[in-house]
Amino acid sequence: MWDPQVRALSADHDVLAVDIRGHGESPVATVDYTISSLADDVLELLDRLDIGSAHVVGLSLGGAIAQYLAAHAPTRVRTLTLLCTSAKFGEPGGWLDRAVFVRSNGTGALAEAVVGRWFSPEFAGSVDSWVAMVTNTPDEGYARCCEALAHWDGRADLVRITAPTLVIAGAQDPATTPADLGAIADAIPNSTLHVLNPGAHLVNVEQSDAVSRLIADHIAAQGLDGDL
Repeated sequence: MWDPQVRALSADHDVLAVDIRGHGESPVATVDYTISSLADDVLELLDRLDIGSAHVVGLSLGGAIAQYLAAHAPTRVRTLTLLCTSAKFGEPGGWLDRAVFVRSNGTGALAEAVVGRWFSPEFAGSVDSWVAMVTNTPDEGYARCCEALAHWDGRADLVRITAPTLVIAGAQDPATTPADLGAIADAIPNSTLHVLNPGAHLVNVEQSDAVSRLIADHIAAQGLDGDL
């Protein structure tokens, strides 16, 4: 999902795209998932690669992980970019119900509905590959990440974030609305909000050039280079 930004930013930065546990090429760990443990996975990876600090970018669940890193491991986060995310993703019941549904029916049973919230009506691209990506995500990995989001509430931590922060919302995002991103930007000192229109939950794909440019400009404005 980050291929557009990897291509655009790798000319000037070392770019690391992370598969969180239970997704992509990362194995499904049969332990409880929390945002804290998912953030610890990222820190362990940075340690293994001898990366002291990085420009951290996260969207949706990745945005929750990025918020946690910036609040609890501030020396590791040079700049922060949050896209289409929230400091609290609704009430726990909906996520716990989704975890039960996926374990019973598989990710393929909700793939089209999930992807239907990812792009605005103006999106001209094919969604088939995105439906396949969700369908091919391991059921247990998806369910455990739902449980991690069910118990996530990072609102009180936002004021602790000291990294220069770029916040990006999609104007048509039904999952994490511009109001959700506005609340994050209001709470984090030294933050800037951009609302991209058109754009839904995967605004980095739908508005790939604009998002890549905003991230590059955000890093450059701090007079910083290095890993992303």
